[in-house]
Amino acid sequence: MAMYEKAQDTAKSSLPNVVTYPNTGHVTLRGFFEPDRVEQLQAAVREWATGQPLIELRIEAIDSFPAPFKIVIARLERTPSLVNAYAGLTAMLNQTDFNRIGELSLDDWTFHMSIAYCSELPDNAWDDTRTSLECEFADRPVDVASELEFVWYQDGIEHREVIAFGLIMAANNSANVP
Repeated sequence: MAMYEKAQDTAKSSLPNVVTYPNTGHVTLRGFFEPDRVEQLQAAVREWATGQPLIELRIEAIDSFPAPFKIVIARLERTPSLVNAYAGLTAMLNQTDFNRIGELSLDDWTFHMSIAYCSELPDNAWDDTRTSLECEFADRPVDVASELEFVWYQDGIEHREVIAFGLIMAANNSANVP
């Protein structure tokens, strides 16, 4: 997270006010359109999380998604735990009829953390921005995710639930860790 925050601080100090930023560092595994079935979707995600171990997150590079998206990202390595989490969530979702949006196959998905949303930048400013921020890391910073955040919107208000991965809770319980 320290490397992510440093990259975002650099972007914030150098980019114009039309650029926006995520509220918090996060890795999106799925998007849904289920305004009438939030509770059912939430229950399915909670159930999936009960069998989910830690997810290792390694930053490969500061990179970008091209126009029309114009998003500066921390591109993540395809660690076994991250790939397995995506594949496991896909397998669970394939047993449902939840409406998924923006979904790509595992082979086509770029694991990332969005740093800055630059869609309002003119093309020449976007080219300068991505060129100045992009870099590869020889030593890949690493962090570990032990929980997920389920986010939904209702009546224009963002709601969140943090769900600990079940295998983490089980390990903590067996070690008598609250």
